[in-house]
Amino acid sequence: MSHALDLLLIGGIMLLALAAHTVGQRLHVPRVTLLLLLGAVAGPEMLDLIPTRVSESFPLVTELTLAMVGFLLGERISFRDLRRGREAIIVSLAVTIVTALVIFLTTWAVTQNLPASLLLAAIATATDPAATLDVMRETASRGPLTRLVGQVVAIDDAWGAILFSILLVVAELVSGNGVNLFETVGYGIYEVLGAMVLGVLLGLPMAWMTGRLKPGEPMLLESAGFIFLAAGIAGVLEVSYLLTCMTLGITVANRAHHHIRPFRSIEGIVEPFLATFFFLAGFGLEWEILPTLGALGAVYILARIAGRILGGYTGGVLAGSSHTVRTRNGACLLPQAGVAMGLALVATQRMPEITFILPLIIGSTVVFELIGPPVTMYQFRRAGESGKGYEEEPEEN
Repeated sequence: MSHALDLLLIGGIMLLALAAHTVGQRLHVPRVTLLLLLGAVAGPEMLDLIPTRVSESFPLVTELTLAMVGFLLGERISFRDLRRGREAIIVSLAVTIVTALVIFLTTWAVTQNLPASLLLAAIATATDPAATLDVMRETASRGPLTRLVGQVVAIDDAWGAILFSILLVVAELVSGNGVNLFETVGYGIYEVLGAMVLGVLLGLPMAWMTGRLKPGEPMLLESAGFIFLAAGIAGVLEVSYLLTCMTLGITVANRAHHHIRPFRSIEGIVEPFLATFFFLAGFGLEWEILPTLGALGAVYILARIAGRILGGYTGGVLAGSSHTVRTRNGACLLPQAGVAMGLALVATQRMPEITFILPLIIGSTVVFELIGPPVTMYQFRRAGESGKGYEEEPEEN
Protein backbone atom coordinates (compact mmCIF):
# COMPACT_ATOMS: atom_id res chain seq x y z
CA MET A 1 0.00 0.00 0.00
CA SER A 2 1.38 3.40 -1.02
CA HIS A 3 1.77 6.06 1.65
CA ALA A 4 2.29 8.89 -0.83
CA LEU A 5 -0.52 10.98 0.67
CA ASP A 6 0.82 10.50 4.19
CA LEU A 7 4.32 11.54 3.10
CA LEU A 8 2.94 14.58 1.30
CA LEU A 9 1.02 15.54 4.43
CA ILE A 10 4.03 15.16 6.72
CA GLY A 11 6.28 17.12 4.38
CA GLY A 12 3.65 19.81 3.98
CA ILE A 13 3.21 20.17 7.74
CA MET A 14 6.97 20.53 8.23
CA LEU A 15 7.14 23.33 5.63
CA LEU A 16 4.01 24.97 7.03
CA ALA A 17 5.64 24.96 10.46
CA LEU A 18 8.70 26.67 8.98
CA ALA A 19 6.48 29.26 7.30
CA ALA A 20 4.47 29.74 10.50
CA HIS A 21 7.68 30.35 12.43
CA THR A 22 8.84 32.98 9.89
CA VAL A 23 5.46 34.72 9.70
CA GLY A 24 5.01 34.51 13.48
CA GLN A 25 8.32 36.29 14.07
CA ARG A 26 7.23 39.14 11.82
CA LEU A 27 3.72 39.45 13.25
CA HIS A 28 4.70 38.56 16.84
CA VAL A 29 2.21 35.69 16.83
CA PRO A 30 3.26 32.22 18.13
CA ARG A 31 3.49 29.45 15.53
CA VAL A 32 1.27 27.36 17.83
CA THR A 33 -1.67 29.64 17.04
CA LEU A 34 -0.84 29.78 13.32
CA LEU A 35 -0.55 25.99 13.03
CA LEU A 36 -3.87 25.52 14.83
CA LEU A 37 -5.52 27.96 12.43
CA LEU A 38 -3.92 26.30 9.39
CA GLY A 39 -5.09 22.88 10.60
CA ALA A 40 -8.60 24.19 11.16
CA VAL A 41 -8.75 25.82 7.71
CA ALA A 42 -7.61 22.58 6.06
CA GLY A 43 -9.98 20.47 8.16
CA PRO A 44 -13.45 19.13 7.44
CA GLU A 45 -15.15 21.99 9.28
CA MET A 46 -13.88 24.57 6.76
CA LEU A 47 -12.17 23.91 3.39
CA ASP A 48 -11.95 20.12 3.77
CA LEU A 49 -8.64 19.97 1.89
CA ILE A 50 -7.33 16.83 3.60
CA PRO A 51 -9.04 13.44 4.06
CA THR A 52 -10.54 13.07 7.52
CA ARG A 53 -8.70 9.77 8.03
CA VAL A 54 -5.57 11.74 8.93
CA SER A 55 -7.19 12.45 12.29
CA GLU A 56 -6.89 8.73 13.07
CA SER A 57 -3.18 9.32 13.69
CA PHE A 58 -3.80 12.09 16.21
CA PRO A 59 -3.91 9.89 19.37
CA LEU A 60 -0.51 8.36 18.54
CA VAL A 61 1.01 11.75 17.63
CA THR A 62 -0.40 13.20 20.85
CA GLU A 63 1.14 10.51 23.05
CA LEU A 64 4.52 10.63 21.31
CA THR A 65 4.66 14.42 21.50
CA LEU A 66 3.45 14.81 25.08
CA ALA A 67 5.75 11.99 26.23
CA MET A 68 8.76 13.95 24.94
CA VAL A 69 7.39 17.26 26.23
CA GLY A 70 6.80 15.72 29.66
CA PHE A 71 10.39 14.43 29.74
CA LEU A 72 11.79 17.83 28.72
CA LEU A 73 9.72 19.62 31.35
CA GLY A 74 11.00 17.19 33.97
CA GLU A 75 14.46 18.73 33.54
CA ARG A 76 13.17 21.92 35.12
CA ILE A 77 12.39 20.32 38.48
CA SER A 78 15.86 20.05 39.91
CA PHE A 79 16.32 19.23 43.57
CA ARG A 80 19.76 20.83 43.38
CA ASP A 81 18.10 24.21 43.81
CA LEU A 82 15.62 23.95 46.67
CA ARG A 83 14.75 27.61 46.56
CA ARG A 84 13.60 27.43 42.94
CA GLY A 85 11.74 24.22 43.62
CA ARG A 86 10.01 25.76 46.61
CA GLU A 87 8.87 28.77 44.57
CA ALA A 88 7.47 26.60 41.76
CA ILE A 89 5.61 24.31 44.17
CA ILE A 90 4.02 27.21 46.04
CA VAL A 91 2.99 29.03 42.85
CA SER A 92 1.64 25.90 41.16
CA LEU A 93 -0.42 24.96 44.21
CA ALA A 94 -1.78 28.50 44.50
CA VAL A 95 -2.69 28.64 40.81
CA THR A 96 -4.38 25.23 40.99
CA ILE A 97 -6.39 25.98 44.13
CA VAL A 98 -7.40 29.54 43.21
CA THR A 99 -8.38 28.59 39.65
CA ALA A 100 -10.48 25.68 40.88
CA LEU A 101 -12.17 27.84 43.52
CA VAL A 102 -12.99 30.68 41.10
CA ILE A 103 -14.34 28.27 38.46
CA PHE A 104 -16.42 26.40 41.02
CA LEU A 105 -18.05 29.53 42.42
CA THR A 106 -18.82 31.10 39.06
CA THR A 107 -20.14 27.96 37.32
CA TRP A 108 -22.19 27.07 40.38
CA ALA A 109 -23.74 30.55 40.29
CA VAL A 110 -24.71 30.11 36.62
CA THR A 111 -25.75 26.43 36.49
CA GLN A 112 -26.72 25.54 40.07
CA ASN A 113 -25.32 22.12 39.13
CA LEU A 114 -23.00 21.05 41.93
CA PRO A 115 -21.44 17.93 40.31
CA ALA A 116 -20.76 19.78 37.05
CA SER A 117 -19.25 22.73 38.89
CA LEU A 118 -16.91 20.44 40.83
CA LEU A 119 -15.74 18.66 37.67
CA LEU A 120 -15.23 21.88 35.70
CA ALA A 121 -13.25 23.31 38.62
CA ALA A 122 -10.80 20.40 38.43
CA ILE A 123 -10.58 20.31 34.62
CA ALA A 124 -9.85 24.04 34.46
CA THR A 125 -6.57 23.56 36.34
CA ALA A 126 -5.00 21.61 33.45
CA THR A 127 -2.57 23.44 31.17
CA ASP A 128 -0.93 22.73 27.82
CA PRO A 129 2.78 22.13 28.45
CA ALA A 130 3.42 21.54 24.74
CA ALA A 131 2.21 25.02 23.73
CA THR A 132 4.02 26.71 26.62
CA LEU A 133 7.29 24.93 25.91
CA ASP A 134 7.00 25.75 22.22
CA VAL A 135 6.61 29.47 22.98
CA MET A 136 9.67 29.34 25.25
CA ARG A 137 11.71 27.68 22.55
CA GLU A 138 10.43 29.95 19.77
CA THR A 139 11.16 33.17 21.68
CA ALA A 140 14.45 31.81 23.10
CA SER A 141 13.38 33.11 26.49
CA ARG A 142 15.47 32.76 29.61
CA GLY A 143 15.13 34.33 33.04
CA PRO A 144 13.24 34.09 36.35
CA LEU A 145 9.76 34.23 34.78
CA THR A 146 10.60 31.68 32.06
CA ARG A 147 12.18 29.32 34.58
CA LEU A 148 9.23 29.50 36.97
CA VAL A 149 6.60 29.05 34.25
CA GLY A 150 8.52 26.06 32.89
CA GLN A 151 8.61 24.48 36.33
CA VAL A 152 4.95 25.23 37.06
CA VAL A 153 3.58 23.72 33.83
CA ALA A 154 5.69 20.64 34.55
CA ILE A 155 3.93 19.92 37.83
CA ASP A 156 0.54 21.63 37.86
CA ASP A 157 -1.04 18.90 35.73
CA ALA A 158 -0.06 16.51 38.52
CA TRP A 159 -1.92 18.66 41.07
CA GLY A 160 -4.82 18.87 38.60
CA ALA A 161 -4.94 15.08 38.19
CA ILE A 162 -4.99 14.61 41.95
CA LEU A 163 -7.68 17.26 42.40
CA PHE A 164 -9.76 15.79 39.57
CA SER A 165 -9.60 12.32 41.14
CA ILE A 166 -10.84 13.73 44.46
CA LEU A 167 -13.57 15.97 43.03
CA LEU A 168 -14.80 13.21 40.70
CA VAL A 169 -15.47 11.08 43.76
CA VAL A 170 -17.24 13.99 45.48
CA ALA A 171 -19.30 14.74 42.36
CA GLU A 172 -20.41 11.12 42.04
CA LEU A 173 -21.31 10.98 45.72
CA VAL A 174 -23.27 14.24 45.48
CA SER A 175 -25.15 13.03 42.40
CA GLY A 176 -26.10 9.82 44.20
CA ASN A 177 -24.68 7.40 41.63
CA GLY A 178 -23.92 4.80 44.26
CA VAL A 179 -20.23 4.97 43.59
CA ASN A 180 -17.84 2.79 45.53
CA LEU A 181 -15.86 5.40 47.46
CA PHE A 182 -12.81 3.27 48.21
CA GLU A 183 -12.61 1.91 44.66
CA THR A 184 -12.73 5.38 43.09
CA VAL A 185 -10.27 6.96 45.50
CA GLY A 186 -8.01 3.95 45.18
CA TYR A 187 -7.89 4.22 41.39
CA GLY A 188 -7.08 7.93 41.57
CA ILE A 189 -4.21 7.26 43.95
CA TYR A 190 -3.01 4.36 41.80
CA GLU A 191 -3.01 6.45 38.62
CA VAL A 192 -0.91 9.25 40.12
CA LEU A 193 1.41 7.32 42.42
CA GLY A 194 1.77 4.48 39.90
CA ALA A 195 2.96 6.94 37.26
CA MET A 196 5.49 8.46 39.64
CA VAL A 197 6.84 5.09 40.75
CA LEU A 198 7.13 3.89 37.15
CA GLY A 199 8.97 7.06 36.17
CA VAL A 200 11.49 6.59 38.99
CA LEU A 201 11.99 2.88 38.28
CA LEU A 202 12.81 3.62 34.63
CA GLY A 203 14.63 6.86 35.40
CA LEU A 204 17.25 5.28 37.66
CA PRO A 205 18.72 2.93 35.00
CA MET A 206 18.42 5.68 32.40
CA ALA A 207 20.32 8.07 34.65
CA TRP A 208 23.01 5.43 35.25
CA MET A 209 23.41 4.76 31.50
CA THR A 210 23.60 8.43 30.51
CA GLY A 211 27.11 9.19 29.25
CA ARG A 212 28.39 5.64 29.85
CA LEU A 213 27.59 3.87 26.57
CA LYS A 214 29.16 6.54 24.39
CA PRO A 215 31.22 8.93 26.55
CA GLY A 216 31.09 12.54 25.47
CA GLU A 217 28.22 12.09 23.01
CA PRO A 218 24.46 12.47 23.47
CA MET A 219 22.61 9.18 22.93
CA LEU A 220 19.37 9.78 21.00
CA LEU A 221 18.47 6.09 20.80
CA GLU A 222 18.96 5.70 24.52
CA SER A 223 16.86 8.76 25.40
CA ALA A 224 14.02 8.15 22.94
CA GLY A 225 13.94 4.45 23.80
CA PHE A 226 13.41 5.07 27.51
CA ILE A 227 10.80 7.81 26.92
CA PHE A 228 8.63 5.78 24.55
CA LEU A 229 9.07 2.66 26.69
CA ALA A 230 7.89 4.61 29.72
CA ALA A 231 4.84 5.94 27.86
CA GLY A 232 4.01 2.46 26.56
CA ILE A 233 4.27 0.75 29.95
CA ALA A 234 2.19 3.55 31.48
CA GLY A 235 -0.53 2.83 28.92
CA VAL A 236 -0.47 -0.88 29.68
CA LEU A 237 -0.68 -0.22 33.42
CA GLU A 238 -3.35 2.47 32.90
CA VAL A 239 -1.45 5.23 34.66
CA SER A 240 -0.71 8.75 33.41
CA TYR A 241 1.92 8.56 30.66
CA LEU A 242 2.48 12.32 30.88
CA LEU A 243 3.22 12.19 34.59
CA THR A 244 5.36 9.06 34.06
CA CYS A 245 7.55 10.84 31.52
CA MET A 246 7.77 13.95 33.71
CA THR A 247 8.97 11.80 36.60
CA LEU A 248 11.42 10.08 34.24
CA GLY A 249 12.85 13.48 33.33
CA ILE A 250 12.99 14.61 36.95
CA THR A 251 14.86 11.45 37.95
CA VAL A 252 17.40 11.81 35.14
CA ALA A 253 17.89 15.52 35.81
CA ASN A 254 18.66 14.86 39.47
CA ARG A 255 20.53 11.55 39.30
CA ALA A 256 22.55 11.50 36.06
CA HIS A 257 26.12 12.80 36.07
CA HIS A 258 25.67 14.06 32.50
CA HIS A 259 22.01 14.97 32.85
CA ILE A 260 21.99 17.64 30.12
CA ARG A 261 22.80 15.24 27.27
CA PRO A 262 19.54 13.25 26.99
CA PHE A 263 17.47 16.44 27.13
CA ARG A 264 19.47 18.11 24.37
CA SER A 265 19.15 15.01 22.18
CA ILE A 266 15.35 14.96 22.55
CA GLU A 267 15.15 18.70 21.90
CA GLY A 268 16.80 17.95 18.57
CA ILE A 269 13.92 15.76 17.34
CA VAL A 270 10.84 17.16 19.07
CA GLU A 271 10.18 20.00 16.57
CA PRO A 272 8.52 17.85 13.82
CA PHE A 273 6.34 16.14 16.41
CA LEU A 274 5.21 19.47 17.88
CA ALA A 275 4.37 20.83 14.43
CA THR A 276 2.32 17.74 13.55
CA PHE A 277 0.62 17.76 16.96
CA PHE A 278 -0.60 21.36 16.69
CA PHE A 279 -1.66 21.03 13.05
CA LEU A 280 -3.72 17.90 13.75
CA ALA A 281 -5.17 19.52 16.88
CA GLY A 282 -6.49 22.35 14.71
CA PHE A 283 -7.63 19.86 12.06
CA GLY A 284 -9.85 18.05 14.55
CA LEU A 285 -11.38 21.06 16.30
CA GLU A 286 -15.15 21.52 15.93
CA TRP A 287 -15.46 25.26 15.41
CA GLU A 288 -19.23 25.29 15.18
CA ILE A 289 -19.33 24.54 18.91
CA LEU A 290 -18.12 28.06 19.77
CA PRO A 291 -21.47 29.85 19.18
CA THR A 292 -23.28 27.27 21.32
CA LEU A 293 -21.24 27.96 24.44
CA GLY A 294 -23.45 30.84 25.46
CA ALA A 295 -23.32 32.43 28.88
CA LEU A 296 -21.73 29.41 30.57
CA GLY A 297 -18.88 29.35 28.06
CA ALA A 298 -18.21 33.04 28.50
CA VAL A 299 -18.30 32.72 32.29
CA TYR A 300 -15.96 29.71 32.23
CA ILE A 301 -13.42 31.43 29.98
CA LEU A 302 -13.39 34.69 31.93
CA ALA A 303 -13.33 32.90 35.29
CA ARG A 304 -10.38 30.73 34.25
CA ILE A 305 -8.44 33.78 33.07
CA ALA A 306 -9.16 35.53 36.37
CA GLY A 307 -8.28 32.41 38.37
CA ARG A 308 -4.92 31.96 36.64
CA ILE A 309 -3.91 35.60 37.09
CA LEU A 310 -5.12 35.81 40.70
CA GLY A 311 -3.61 32.44 41.58
CA GLY A 312 -0.28 33.36 39.99
CA TYR A 313 -0.13 36.62 41.91
CA THR A 314 -1.13 34.96 45.19
CA GLY A 315 1.45 32.23 44.74
CA GLY A 316 4.11 34.78 43.84
CA VAL A 317 3.40 36.75 46.99
CA LEU A 318 3.49 33.62 49.19
CA ALA A 319 6.72 32.42 47.53
CA GLY A 320 8.43 35.79 47.74
CA SER A 321 8.77 36.13 43.96
CA SER A 322 9.84 39.36 42.30
CA HIS A 323 7.19 41.88 41.25
CA THR A 324 7.59 40.97 37.56
CA VAL A 325 7.20 37.26 38.22
CA ARG A 326 4.20 37.56 40.53
CA THR A 327 2.28 39.87 38.18
CA ARG A 328 3.02 37.97 34.95
CA ASN A 329 3.28 34.25 35.70
CA GLY A 330 -0.48 33.59 35.89
CA ALA A 331 -1.10 35.04 32.44
CA CYS A 332 1.50 32.63 31.02
CA LEU A 333 -0.58 29.65 32.15
CA LEU A 334 -3.66 30.13 29.95
CA PRO A 335 -3.02 27.49 27.20
CA GLN A 336 -5.17 24.39 27.66
CA ALA A 337 -5.39 21.36 25.39
CA GLY A 338 -5.07 17.58 25.51
CA VAL A 339 -4.99 16.99 29.26
CA ALA A 340 -8.16 19.03 29.80
CA MET A 341 -9.99 17.23 27.00
CA GLY A 342 -8.81 13.90 28.40
CA LEU A 343 -10.21 14.77 31.83
CA ALA A 344 -13.45 15.93 30.21
CA LEU A 345 -13.77 12.60 28.41
CA VAL A 346 -13.27 10.73 31.69
CA ALA A 347 -15.88 12.93 33.38
CA THR A 348 -18.37 12.33 30.55
CA GLN A 349 -17.82 8.57 30.68
CA ARG A 350 -18.29 8.45 34.45
CA MET A 351 -21.19 10.94 34.57
CA PRO A 352 -22.91 10.88 31.14
CA GLU A 353 -25.92 12.76 32.48
CA ILE A 354 -23.84 15.98 32.48
CA THR A 355 -23.97 16.46 28.72
CA PHE A 356 -22.46 19.93 28.40
CA ILE A 357 -19.02 19.34 29.95
CA LEU A 358 -17.28 17.92 26.87
CA PRO A 359 -18.60 20.52 24.35
CA LEU A 360 -17.75 23.29 26.81
CA ILE A 361 -14.17 22.10 27.30
CA ILE A 362 -13.62 21.53 23.57
CA GLY A 363 -14.94 24.99 22.72
CA SER A 364 -13.01 26.77 25.46
CA THR A 365 -9.88 24.86 24.46
CA VAL A 366 -10.11 26.47 21.03
CA VAL A 367 -10.22 29.90 22.68
CA PHE A 368 -7.36 29.25 25.10
CA GLU A 369 -5.14 27.68 22.43
CA LEU A 370 -5.65 30.76 20.27
CA ILE A 371 -5.23 33.47 22.91
CA GLY A 372 -2.95 31.65 25.39
CA PRO A 373 0.31 31.39 23.40
CA PRO A 374 0.24 35.03 22.20
CA VAL A 375 -0.36 36.20 25.77
CA THR A 376 2.52 34.02 27.01
CA MET A 377 4.80 35.39 24.30
CA TYR A 378 3.80 38.97 25.22
CA GLN A 379 4.53 38.39 28.92
CA PHE A 380 8.03 37.03 28.19
CA ARG A 381 8.76 40.02 25.98
CA ARG A 382 7.47 42.54 28.54
CA ALA A 383 9.56 40.83 31.21
CA GLY A 384 12.65 41.31 29.01
CA GLU A 385 13.42 37.60 28.82
CA SER A 386 12.95 36.94 25.08
CA GLY A 387 15.99 36.29 22.91
CA LYS A 388 18.31 35.23 25.75
CA GLY A 389 18.82 31.63 24.66
CA TYR A 390 16.21 29.30 26.15
CA GLU A 391 17.87 26.13 24.87
CA GLU A 392 21.07 26.91 26.71
CA GLU A 393 19.42 27.44 30.08
CA PRO A 394 20.61 24.75 32.46
CA GLU A 395 24.29 24.09 32.03
CA GLU A 396 25.31 22.85 35.42
CA ASN A 397 25.58 19.13 36.11
